[in-house]
Amino acid sequence: MKAVDTNLLKLLKKSDRFVVPIYQRVYSWGDAECEQLWQDIIRAGKREKLNSHFTGSIVYIERDQGSNTSREPDLIIDGQQRVTTVTLVLAALAAKLETMPVEAQEPEPGFAPQKIRGLYLRNEYESGDDYFKLTLSQRDRDALKAVVRSAPMPKTTSRVADNYAYFVARLNDPELDLTHVCKGLDKLVVVDVKLTRGMDDPQLVFESMNATGKKLSQADLIRNFVLMDLPPAQQEQLYEDYWFPMERLFQGNDEKRFDEFVRHYLTVKTNSIPRLIEIYEAFKTYAFEQESAGSSRDDLVIDLSRHATWFANMALGKEPEKNLVRRFAEVDQLATVTYPFQLRLYADYAAGVLSGEDFAAILDAVISYLFRRVICRIPTNSLNKTFATLSAAIDEDNYVVSVCARLLTLPNYRRFPTDEEFEEALKSTDMYNVKRRSYFFRKMENYGRKEEVSIAEYTIEHIMPQNANPTWQEALGVNWEVDHDRYLHTLGNLTLTGYNPEYSDRPFEDKRDMEGGFKHSPLRLNQGLAQLDAWNAVEIGKRANTLAAQAVAIWARPKFDEAVLVGYKESFSDQKRFDWSQAHAILDALPAGRWTSYNNLAEAVGTGPVAMAGHLSRSADCANAYRVLRWDGRVADEFRWHDPEDQRDPIDVLRADGINITDGHADAEQQLAVEDLLALVGEDEL
Repeated sequence: MKAVDTNLLKLLKKSDRFVVPIYQRVYSWGDAECEQLWQDIIRAGKREKLNSHFTGSIVYIERDQGSNTSREPDLIIDGQQRVTTVTLVLAALAAKLETMPVEAQEPEPGFAPQKIRGLYLRNEYESGDDYFKLTLSQRDRDALKAVVRSAPMPKTTSRVADNYAYFVARLNDPELDLTHVCKGLDKLVVVDVKLTRGMDDPQLVFESMNATGKKLSQADLIRNFVLMDLPPAQQEQLYEDYWFPMERLFQGNDEKRFDEFVRHYLTVKTNSIPRLIEIYEAFKTYAFEQESAGSSRDDLVIDLSRHATWFANMALGKEPEKNLVRRFAEVDQLATVTYPFQLRLYADYAAGVLSGEDFAAILDAVISYLFRRVICRIPTNSLNKTFATLSAAIDEDNYVVSVCARLLTLPNYRRFPTDEEFEEALKSTDMYNVKRRSYFFRKMENYGRKEEVSIAEYTIEHIMPQNANPTWQEALGVNWEVDHDRYLHTLGNLTLTGYNPEYSDRPFEDKRDMEGGFKHSPLRLNQGLAQLDAWNAVEIGKRANTLAAQAVAIWARPKFDEAVLVGYKESFSDQKRFDWSQAHAILDALPAGRWTSYNNLAEAVGTGPVAMAGHLSRSADCANAYRVLRWDGRVADEFRWHDPEDQRDPIDVLRADGINITDGHADAEQQLAVEDLLALVGEDEL
């Protein structure tokens, strides 16, 4: 590898051709990056004492020697955003200078239009792709060619067109001194990093570069990794047939979900959940393991593409089977941690092992499991581990029963709420401030309808208003204040309306009878209100009972004979199957000067504090176990170092770590809560 500081224009002049390989990300600089480069150019051009301005690195693989009649281009693997943008500035500058009087067309030596194009943009005596000094990857290629040829811009979504227009507008500023632009461009300096084919590892160099520019996503890194070191023909075949179609699944607002997909894919393949910031490293590890086992890079890309299609069907609304579309959308609204399990389901569905009807039945159970837990306020921390390991319960001969039985026999924090627990929570919880309230009311209104009613234009209405004015106080009776506080945000008092401002704090009779009132409402949720003469605690309770019973039926809990569940529970043997890897990862990441409790660590990974204490006492793999204390910050009486000869006092070790101990109690301000522990391993969000 050779790395030297060099003038960027000289590098462009010296190189016959730079090509951005197909595996590189598309050109993506926006207005902010273009503005920064423009200001750098102008500032450098204005400052006479400044000889150069550093603008990052250009890393490329030098061309093969080729033959006398065929010369290979240099392949850019880092710095394409910068080179492309400077090319656009040069092209816009050449176009601007051509509009000037002949005597003003070369404001600085070497910057006449024909010189700019001949030295930095074109190979005038070549044809085809060889005519262009810079060739971009597929989606940007034609747009840049049009710019360099001064041809009409084709219809495109490429940022090349937008950014070229940006620089054309900048250069048309009547206050602009073009000599500053020319001088600034001439002062741009880069680190010229040339890699030698067969000697340097482009991927390692690519990963280690810390040049300025837009941060690469995990998807960018993975794409480069799987394609970079393949022969060009194989690169193109894999990219065109598998990678590019996969990229198209994740365009626009869905682009960021590619990283999420790869994380779920790795969870399925490795039975371990990679941290959000370590997806690329985990993917590389998996890829190397697959290659060691005899799989090719083609096999890996094809398998990834196949799973991406399944994920897009489920998460991005691309499923062709109508019976599954709504269910996929519901699961995605409730949680995304279910996808490792769903990918296994879809694989079996695609292979014909799982029928569409059974797939739908399992999704219904998952939806009910997730939503009931939301309403019952059960912590979500254990869900990722639950769904990462749920595939282990699958019995392909009894697919639906085995999965549902596993959900029904999960203990403690992972439990499937019963009908009684769910119904009571529905009637008593603050439904107005539940995160999934829109989902709840939409499904309540539309359940069983063939033609769904959109509730986008409706808002949540408190039948008994938030402001209990004298009229409402009288209607509620002597205990109006207690009843108002108790029932205001509960299910029985909430409905949907398009007339929220008109209803305001009006008496119930007005809300019932006015134009657009409950009597005239087309919504099922408002049926029954028209027949009431008054609205008070009794009627709120009755309506809550009715709606809660409907919800129990809608988000149904699967029903099986107790003997079936007992049999499956014994076969699952939860204690034997529990995966402690997340607890180990949290302990590894637990920083000095902080502690946590058995309760918090247990809740974070979805087990109980007694089981957690037992595991920490038995497992020598648990780093920092001495930082796990009782709920009151005391060292557990049963705590022992795993080395019988270790006689250190754990309190002394904790103090040496920076934890304040007073009367045997660790400082509560230094304790990490459940959400803090999950954040250590990137698991603080569903």
